Amino acid sequence: MCSKDYIELAENSILHTYNRFPVVLDKGKGVYLYDLEGKEYLDFGAGIAVFSLGYGNEEYNEALKGQIDKLIHTSNLYYNVPMAEAADKLLKASGMSRVFFTNSGTEAIEGAIKAARKYAWLKDKSTDHEIIAMRHSFHGRSLGALSVTGNRHYQEPFKPLIGGVKFADFNDLDSVKEAVTEKTCAIILETVQGEGGIYPAEEGFLKGIKEICAEKDILLILDEIQCGMGRTGSMFAWQQYGVEPDIMTCAKALGCGVPVGAFVLGEKAAAKSLEPGDHGTTYGGNPLACAAVSKVFDLFEKQDILAHVREITPYLEEKLDALVDKYDFLKERRGKGLMQGLEVMGRPVGEIVSRALGNGLIVISAGTNVLRFVPPLIISRSQIDEMTEKLEKSF
Repeated sequence: MCSKDYIELAENSILHTYNRFPVVLDKGKGVYLYDLEGKEYLDFGAGIAVFSLGYGNEEYNEALKGQIDKLIHTSNLYYNVPMAEAADKLLKASGMSRVFFTNSGTEAIEGAIKAARKYAWLKDKSTDHEIIAMRHSFHGRSLGALSVTGNRHYQEPFKPLIGGVKFADFNDLDSVKEAVTEKTCAIILETVQGEGGIYPAEEGFLKGIKEICAEKDILLILDEIQCGMGRTGSMFAWQQYGVEPDIMTCAKALGCGVPVGAFVLGEKAAAKSLEPGDHGTTYGGNPLACAAVSKVFDLFEKQDILAHVREITPYLEEKLDALVDKYDFLKERRGKGLMQGLEVMGRPVGEIVSRALGNGLIVISAGTNVLRFVPPLIISRSQIDEMTEKLEKSF
């Protein structure tokens, strides 16, 4: 069967919730992907910021193969070795207190919301608490995650969503202060907004929110699903601000391809929130997924991924800034680390993404008018040069 046959088979079988590009990807090596016909694609999307270690990493693959031969699943009725090791490494990397493994980022958000509500309920046994979220945010597609996602387009067909959610403006501390009441139990935001257009939090904004939370005993939830796991040059983006959340969500590069997420609680939230019977998942903490997580942390340390991101980021920024200077339809570059965006004016972003794909370059969009660059964290200068060349050809 050829690509056309597989595309037709998928279109006749899979629920049409994605408008996929007409490419059937078959294999990957390093920072390159290959379709069924053998065409090569330089990957600056990394499976939406997932495959941070690149494709075909032998140590990662061997760790998964070895775990498959030992034990794939047990349920949470029992302990398993990879779960314990992965949890320990995640807590050491974050400096936080307790972790709950999930199957996805969306599920991590759901758990974080439940933990915040339980924390507030234990204080006053009230069920009318409120959560403040940010406009133009994105936290996932389930009903709870949609409820704190500040985009009406995503929300409208699925209302009513969960109640008690207010929205403030990202990087506008006054708008957050105006939304706070005695019922506020949590404030949730992405440390770097991803789907909303690649907007990093300003330091004063994030620190101001932390002060509000500390003063009023409100839990701060930071969504690091896309911007975490080394993408900005620290293991988690909030570590660059000196602002520790009460609850953090992570996923995507946490497993570097294996579906896994987590919500991580600081000491205060861990001590007084979810208890046995409050939350659960059959697959969460699965030995295979946690073997991936554990090996990811090992390889990040062995390959000194964080130092590489910090070293290579200025070169990527320099190349993207040069494009902004050269092309009138590029308004600005913004981002943090290897999570960068170019804002496009007067041209459809989707058209550029499609042309780039035709030229052997995978880039993705964010918001309505932003080209998003989230390559594997092992990307090199020569590959950044190659990306620039292919992108200009697409322009």
